[in-house]
Amino acid sequence: MVGIISLVTGRPGPSGFGSASTAEEVTQGIDGSNLTAIITGGASGIGLETSRVLALRGVHVIIGARNLEAANEAKRTILADIGTARVDVLELDLCSIKSIRAFADNFIARNLPLNILINNAGIMFCPFQLSQDGIEAQFATNHIGRLQEIGSGHFLLTELLLDKMKSTVKSSGVQGRIVNLSSIAHTHCYKDGIRFAKLNAKQGYNDKRAYGQSKLANILHANELSRRLQEEGVNITVNSVHPGLIMTPLFKHTAVLMKFLKFFSFFLWKNVPQGAATTCYVALHPGLEGVTGKYFVDCNEMAPSSYARDEALARELWDFSNKLINSVSK
Repeated sequence: MVGIISLVTGRPGPSGFGSASTAEEVTQGIDGSNLTAIITGGASGIGLETSRVLALRGVHVIIGARNLEAANEAKRTILADIGTARVDVLELDLCSIKSIRAFADNFIARNLPLNILINNAGIMFCPFQLSQDGIEAQFATNHIGRLQEIGSGHFLLTELLLDKMKSTVKSSGVQGRIVNLSSIAHTHCYKDGIRFAKLNAKQGYNDKRAYGQSKLANILHANELSRRLQEEGVNITVNSVHPGLIMTPLFKHTAVLMKFLKFFSFFLWKNVPQGAATTCYVALHPGLEGVTGKYFVDCNEMAPSSYARDEALARELWDFSNKLINSVSK
């Protein structure tokens, strides 16, 4: 278990790594040259560092991005640092279900393997708003997909790419890995975890709890998908991670407040290389072979909230998400 002392001191946990470990350190010596990874939001912040470090380890990195100019600049930055890097950019506007489907089709048409899917992108603490499809913004962005701002669409994107990953596993014999970026904020959600009946209600909306709700959904999604894949006997692991407190563009809605809080809690915050460490560790480290349905903090397994461990809630979210996507698609 990872405690507050380990967080503050950076003392390594059972994995040998801790809050002070960087993405390069936790992947040192790993050869990923036979792997292909998709990373959403891989053009900035910890997503960019994740893309860079995976490319450094030989992984063929596909950055899915709406802003192609920024994504291609990220690609140039990585190539300037790592001359042998394999990085490609594909358009992925997570504001649009049509674009998500087009991205999946375009990737599959390239006839590339898919070994790793990192659902990284998201938004945080935004004021109440509904997506183009009439879904509460943070839930839509961080879990379902399709919003007027940058989104992650974990649930839909994963669903569309799952068969490709299964076929890759079958043909290569190499375990597939899916990583959902969640947050310790999942512990600060609404009563009962997720407001299924009042998801889009402005009354009672709280930006912090709505964010926590969406991050809870990321863990529940990972856990339920993990359970289903285990039942099928498919060699794909699905885990969720908390990257830590990092000052990134995610804080744009509360930048002043976050800078104020950081002044008094500087010892809890990470830099970007440290923030990308847990994602890279869970995506690449051989020590996690076969480990699935778990939640990681500072590169160590940690028990999430009781809501996040609720199997019935995970199944309810799965069914709810499918119904939501089907109704929107129609």
